Amino acid sequence: MPSWNTLHLPHALAVPEEVGRIGTPVRRWARTQQRQYARGEDRPLGGLLGAMGVYGALTGAGVLAVRAADKELPTRIPLGDAVLLTTATFRLARTIAKDPVTSPLRAPFTTFAGRSGEAEVAEEIREHGGVKHAVGELVTCPFCLAQWIGTALVLGYASAPRATRLVALTMTTVAGADLLQFFYDAVQNGALQRGQDES
Repeated sequence: MPSWNTLHLPHALAVPEEVGRIGTPVRRWARTQQRQYARGEDRPLGGLLGAMGVYGALTGAGVLAVRAADKELPTRIPLGDAVLLTTATFRLARTIAKDPVTSPLRAPFTTFAGRSGEAEVAEEIREHGGVKHAVGELVTCPFCLAQWIGTALVLGYASAPRATRLVALTMTTVAGADLLQFFYDAVQNGALQRGQDES
């Protein structure tokens, strides 16, 4: 009598062969799309697709966690909270993407390229093509990071509004302090006085 492994071995092998048969034209199509899109540049379409997949998975997991916690979702968000979350998203995205203090987080994917504005650094992506390139683009782009941070803050607001408001308030306070620093520097450098003299 044949053993279970012997009996089912052909079926087990048939599935990977079928996947391989389907996968080959898909891979060929993906390489063609990459070549036509990139036009010789190193564009990490596969890595970016992976980042989109991770974002979707994390967002889905966050939504499921909020539902599992049996939290009642807000029917409307007060304007003050929306402004707080928006300002915090802006400030936290710039902190992660541009702040010199957070450069160790970006260092595996970037190289230092100089200063970029007040208390910010410019960096270049270290490796071109692939996952590290995609991550490098993500962690150096405040516009890209805002999507991830905004989603995390909204999910946090839905599940733990008081704690999320506190985190958002911290980053909003930092953003306000930044504005005051710029204003103070402008006064110290006489920029406001020069502007009044010219008008």
